Amino acid sequence: MSAPVLMYSTAVCPYCVRAEQLLKSKGVAQIEKIRIDLDEQRREEMMQKTGRRTVPQIYIGDTHVGGFDDLSALDRAGKLEPLLQGA
Repeated sequence: MSAPVLMYSTAVCPYCVRAEQLLKSKGVAQIEKIRIDLDEQRREEMMQKTGRRTVPQIYIGDTHVGGFDDLSALDRAGKLEPLLQGA
């Protein structure tokens, strides 16, 4: 079983698209996307939880991964797949 993935995003975010592509290439079938451009309260929630204003902001399980650069760095370090598998 894989860990749930949550991503705060907007409609016109190229890094969100790249993050989604990377996650899908790792076998992630479902990503819960929260569009902060459509809901100001969710934007505030994201900033409170992450301390960041930029998208994407990605959670794998309870772990805040960060943005696309952080996700990509985890992958290069060989730490993304174990996190996705809930290890």
